[in-house]
Amino acid sequence: MALRMWASSTANALRLSSKASLSPAFSLHRCFSSVLDGLKYATSHEWVKHEGPVASVGITDHAQDHLGEVVFVDLPEPGGSVSKGGSFGAVESVKATSDINSPISGEIVEVNTKLTETPGLVNSSPYEDGWMIKVKPSDPSELGSLMGPKEYTKFCEEEAAAH
Repeated sequence: MALRMWASSTANALRLSSKASLSPAFSLHRCFSSVLDGLKYATSHEWVKHEGPVASVGITDHAQDHLGEVVFVDLPEPGGSVSKGGSFGAVESVKATSDINSPISGEIVEVNTKLTETPGLVNSSPYEDGWMIKVKPSDPSELGSLMGPKEYTKFCEEEAAAH
């Protein structure tokens, strides 16, 4: 059992798939989702990376892990706007369809069109290739209300313990 736990956490850290070897009742991999420094996190499991005048937004590794294999991503057109906490799109997986909420308000300046052809990028690279939209924040102070990596990790642990 200890070896299986170590193998699972190591595989997740290396971004290798270890889920196939785990029985469905044993889902320890949920405890080892990647949380990156330099990002801000919402309680609805979206992340924000603010760089200069633009912020990239996507769903967290924790969220994609719970969704399962992503098969479709519905995103808005550039030029529109998003409001903090408001839905801007949806992710459809083999398990469910879930809204994607914006952690900040602003103007959508770019959309990741790669996700139309390759929605699985959300699973394989949620923080890099799987970003969803880029936003020019209308109120950069909203970033201060989001969680840092340590707070988000604690939030996920508490959420898992409650289930």
